[in-house]
Amino acid sequence: MIREYLHELYRGVVDGWNRFWFTPTDPATLGVIRVLGGAMIFYTHLVWSIDLYGFMGAEGRFSQDLTSRMQGQSPFAWSYLPLIDDSPALLWTAHIIALVILAMFMVGSYTRITGVLTFIITISYVHRVPGALFGLDQVNAMLATYMMLGAAGEAYSVDYWLKRKRNVRMDGPRESTVANISIRLIQIHMCIIYMFAGLSKLGGETWWDGSAMWGAVANSEYQSLDMTWLAAYPILINLLTQISLAWEVSYVALVWPRLTRPLVIFMAIPLHLGIAICMGMITFGLAMLIANMAFISPWIIRRVEMAIMERLHRSTAEPAVA
Repeated sequence: MIREYLHELYRGVVDGWNRFWFTPTDPATLGVIRVLGGAMIFYTHLVWSIDLYGFMGAEGRFSQDLTSRMQGQSPFAWSYLPLIDDSPALLWTAHIIALVILAMFMVGSYTRITGVLTFIITISYVHRVPGALFGLDQVNAMLATYMMLGAAGEAYSVDYWLKRKRNVRMDGPRESTVANISIRLIQIHMCIIYMFAGLSKLGGETWWDGSAMWGAVANSEYQSLDMTWLAAYPILINLLTQISLAWEVSYVALVWPRLTRPLVIFMAIPLHLGIAICMGMITFGLAMLIANMAFISPWIIRRVEMAIMERLHRSTAEPAVA
């Protein structure tokens, strides 16, 4: 009896593992993340154009010696930019080519190739200027890593449009195992991010006494919207602090059940939009919301797509009013 129980337990674990990782899925969710995440990655690198040589150049703010010391001589902190950073002409040429590649990946053109190149470009820029590393760059690198695996161009892309044009009998994007693996990796990574963020906050006294939120909104360095009026409502500050902490700590457990997942993902919206609007971290807040979309089922994406297409069809079919 014990042997049979252990055998059934083993089979259940193996079957569950295989279903979790290797069940083919509609690439719609991954396609949307590619469009939005790709746009964020493109914008992030476009901003470097404001002072490219000042940051990436050999004589800029981050010399190769300073960069190496900041990275502790790590062999994994590789970048192709130091090979050309002593020439402004070469650096600008490589930068423009990189922007073209990032734009191609965003729209889904030659996605299998541009996906790998987007990963290389993103990592190279991050490693070239470690002193400017921010949470946004880490989220961009995470998304680029998992989208590189494949199937990111199987929905809402130029690649799919051309494939559909060549084969008019195609009913829609084929379900993909690789797309499921990419989405699962993003989901797990998001759980790890929130879990460690929440656990690290538990070590701070201000999160226990409920005043941490006040410290954030009252910090003039990051203040883009004056929220100091909250000082008159200490109970509200305590409530916002505790809700934020509870959400981060419980995210890893509550985001998986279908019953609690909508609430968990919905809570991400005010939390990250609040960070974006009140603390000026607009790009970081949006990037985190894009990554959270990994938990949105493909059928929801398709429902929204159908609703949009039906509305567009009705608007174009209606006769013009004289």
